[in-house]
Amino acid sequence: MLWENDIPCFIFVNGPSWVAGPRLNKAEKGTPVEEQLAELAAQVAALEAASGGSVTNTMFAETYYYLTIPLMIIIHAGFLAYEMGASRLKNVLSSGVKNILAFAFMIPTFYFFGWWIYFGFPTGIPGAAGPMGISGVEYANAIAWGWGDSAQYMGPNIADNISGVFFGAFALFACTTASIMSGAVIERIQTVGFIILAVVLGSFAWVVAAAWGWHADGWLVTKFGVHDFGAAGLVHAVAGFFALGVLINLGPRIGKFNADGSANHIPGHNMPLTVVGLMLIIVGFWGFLMACVVPPGEAWSWFPDKFATIYGTPITLGSLSFNILMGVAGGIIGAWLFTRDPFWMMSGALAGIISTASGLDIYFPAHAFVIAFSAGIILKPCADWLENRGIDDAVGAVTVHGTIGLYGLIMLGIWGAGFPALAIDNAPTISLVGQIVGAVVFFLLGFVPGYVVSLILKMLGMLRVPEGAEIAGMDAVKVPAAGYPEWGNDAPVTPAHPAE
Repeated sequence: MLWENDIPCFIFVNGPSWVAGPRLNKAEKGTPVEEQLAELAAQVAALEAASGGSVTNTMFAETYYYLTIPLMIIIHAGFLAYEMGASRLKNVLSSGVKNILAFAFMIPTFYFFGWWIYFGFPTGIPGAAGPMGISGVEYANAIAWGWGDSAQYMGPNIADNISGVFFGAFALFACTTASIMSGAVIERIQTVGFIILAVVLGSFAWVVAAAWGWHADGWLVTKFGVHDFGAAGLVHAVAGFFALGVLINLGPRIGKFNADGSANHIPGHNMPLTVVGLMLIIVGFWGFLMACVVPPGEAWSWFPDKFATIYGTPITLGSLSFNILMGVAGGIIGAWLFTRDPFWMMSGALAGIISTASGLDIYFPAHAFVIAFSAGIILKPCADWLENRGIDDAVGAVTVHGTIGLYGLIMLGIWGAGFPALAIDNAPTISLVGQIVGAVVFFLLGFVPGYVVSLILKMLGMLRVPEGAEIAGMDAVKVPAAGYPEWGNDAPVTPAHPAE
């Protein structure tokens, strides 16, 4: 801290290191420099103690994650509009109810056991502690057990500014996985069966993937150098292929396929609503990817002076801005060149972000554009390939999130090979082999539980609505409201005052 005309001036050099020294007035020349330095050092210490600098940083970190939560909720506003628009008029409200319930059930189930799984099992079963000392069942019991003993971290605590908002960001990741699956199964799935599947996916399956591949102690990271900054594989691909497992047992909508196996297009009732919903998801993605960044300067931060990924590798919000925008643009252009269809163009925007998400911290903007453009090009052919095999994915979720998620994960193994996957000494490096290993694991963590749980539900008669209800429309039998009553093709209008 320098003094100029008795005004204190702070000079920062190379981040938080700062130069302090006296600036002597002529009248002070006879005062020993050592005494002034000692006095100045005492003043600096007092100012540091009283200035609240660390408090300010803590408040910034807390606010940072807090703001990601409403931004990610915009994703769910988008999914809600997207799925309702993609549904036929007779099913529009039932699709909305299902999406709202997916969001609601994720929060308590992720609180009570999903968060605990993330910290308990990065090294695998039986839940031993990892080399960084921030994992294992014992550690999870201390900080992430929502039932009591870790209440200082899982409840109100004025000494803990971060646990709740960090949990909130992860809980919204869980909600996203459930919403991804939700769109694929519209117009024929039972509500209770869907909720069970959503809980398994959002509070278990993807959480295991995150523990293994999105944690500094995760065995996929430490042993194979798996790197998935923006969760292309461990959120999107897991959810997409979980949906595929469900779709195999759920079957197609009535009328989707002809006797010869050819497919019919079943349009939703409101394409503009669907496209706007997709754009809202893009808006929410900024919060999603923002929540993948670790702010500096806290006890739990990787660095005192710069942002980091969850792996501790450096990143800037500037690099995210460059690459997200280029990813969105590349995906739209690629899909437009191939389809000219606004639905697939906006799906291409999602594919553009997802295909680049694993390496947004590493790519230059040109890389992001090329990868996203190629994802937009292959999007519709991949969806057609799946449909030609008798899979009725109503919104293309398996392709957009599953196929493109793994595509992006593997692309990083090519474009990012040799970069450190983790910020430790002798760190494993990103490699094509490691990313393929991660892709296989994430595929299995999605597909296997999706297939097995949906098969059990099918055997119990809890997976699909009866044929009559599907033909009549699920709104008429499942929802005590009408989406468009004035059109005359919803539930009958009941007078507000029956006596009249």
